[in-house]
Amino acid sequence: MKKILSIVVIALVLISCAVQLGKDGESGKDSNTTSTEKATISQSSIQKSMEYLASDNLEGRATGSEGIEKAAVFIENFLKENGIKPYFETYRDDFEFTNRRGVKEGEEAPVIKGFNVIGVIEGNDPKLKNEFIILGGHYDHIGFGKEVNGDKIANGANDDASGTIAAMEFGKYFAKTKTNKRSILITLYSAEEMGLKGSSHLAERLKSEGFNAYTMINFEMIGVPRAETESIAYMSGYERSNFAETLNKYAGEEVVGFFDGAKNMNLFMRSDNFPFFKELNIPAHAISTFDFTNFDYYHHVDDEASEMDYEHMTKFMNKMIPALEGMMNAATKEVVLKDE
Repeated sequence: MKKILSIVVIALVLISCAVQLGKDGESGKDSNTTSTEKATISQSSIQKSMEYLASDNLEGRATGSEGIEKAAVFIENFLKENGIKPYFETYRDDFEFTNRRGVKEGEEAPVIKGFNVIGVIEGNDPKLKNEFIILGGHYDHIGFGKEVNGDKIANGANDDASGTIAAMEFGKYFAKTKTNKRSILITLYSAEEMGLKGSSHLAERLKSEGFNAYTMINFEMIGVPRAETESIAYMSGYERSNFAETLNKYAGEEVVGFFDGAKNMNLFMRSDNFPFFKELNIPAHAISTFDFTNFDYYHHVDDEASEMDYEHMTKFMNKMIPALEGMMNAATKEVVLKDE
């Protein structure tokens, strides 16, 4: 009997080792799949971040204000708590610029100090980790707006706390699952509302440092759903690359579609993706679910956390996960620019 029990114990140990190899060993390819299927972005996490970033306490997150400093600290803490390391010496990428908006001729224009918040998630492939995917959104807004019913704070929930949170949540997901072969730069910009100042500074800095960028996605206003007859999101500059086609292939459905208005309004050049296209000559686009027909509060004091559709935001982000993973982990650079 003792001999039989010993054989059973040995067999169980061998089975345990095999299971562990499947989880952690080189042959455990299915472990990533299982992890990816179980790990999702939660609605509660999205809503928690939104209710802080778009709160009255931050007074509309104007660049140079106390409110945007509070927003930056919140984002830095989120990155740190979720194991996302600073890309530079600290999370902050400082810059300054002269702001001539509203300054009369002959008057001295104020110098505004701003900072982007940058984190990095290293890829798990020895070679591909040297190529970077940039995910971002702008965390600033306009501060105060036209008063409505005693409210002057332009909270900027959809514009662009929603996109900021998308980038943060994707960072959290990949830092946890470690399913990215290429490295990911999580980039949150200030001074977008003052002329893409933050993203322009960062793109120029990365270029000067020889940064090896593959693609860039800017999440811009993804807090409200489009009509049921439309794709859940659209991409600016759709025809400039095969980015949307590639993402949809890995998503298994059309998550990112074409929107005539994006081309007509030249949205490609009006958001934080453009400096990266200009400086790094890479496929760089903005993805949005706001199409100017589905939300009445653009640059309005009623762009509040309470107006966001959290079920939609959660659905969109989770649909994007396999799309991003497929693009990040492909053996070759599938996404390429097209001739105009």
